[in-house]
Amino acid sequence: MVMKMGLNFPTIKKERQKIVNNANRGMDLEEMINQSNEYYLNNDIAVIYKKPTPIQIVKVHYPSRNKAVITEAYYKTPSTTDYNGIYKGKYIDFDAKENHNRTSWPLANISEHQVKHLKRVQDHGGIAFLLVAFSYYNEYYFLPFDVLNAYWKDSQEQGRKSIPYAVFQKQAYLIKEGFLPRLDYLKIIDEFYL
Repeated sequence: MVMKMGLNFPTIKKERQKIVNNANRGMDLEEMINQSNEYYLNNDIAVIYKKPTPIQIVKVHYPSRNKAVITEAYYKTPSTTDYNGIYKGKYIDFDAKENHNRTSWPLANISEHQVKHLKRVQDHGGIAFLLVAFSYYNEYYFLPFDVLNAYWKDSQEQGRKSIPYAVFQKQAYLIKEGFLPRLDYLKIIDEFYL
């Protein structure tokens, strides 16, 4: 006698569907930018690197030579921005910011010395901007420095605390996520800066 057994896997099917629909939600913005920059470099399009943050190591624990662990360290100086490089003869400098708020981007996410740095870059002919991820919407925006600076000045003069999401939709540039490069922010530079 042969027994037929029906197999039904509704929970697996639902889980798989969920994974497919949210495939990239776990990938953080910096990793996507790093993959894009690697693509740009490997295809001789641009040379853009993530800047290392300078630290002062104070204490190291040496259980053995190959297992040294830094136990105490401090930032030497406040960092400026996350990325810099050159594209088509133009210096570019930008910072990457994740945002989990769905109605606005808090200006507290950027420090005064970063704004001053980006202003200097722009004043000397470079291209300065932010790449901002609105994780709630799974959207990525290229925010030109001029827009950031206008809202920054308002925050200093009138106490403004954030840039509304609607401003990103109107005055920033939406970057569509792709395969390679993951976030083609250089396309925005081509269209609006060069």
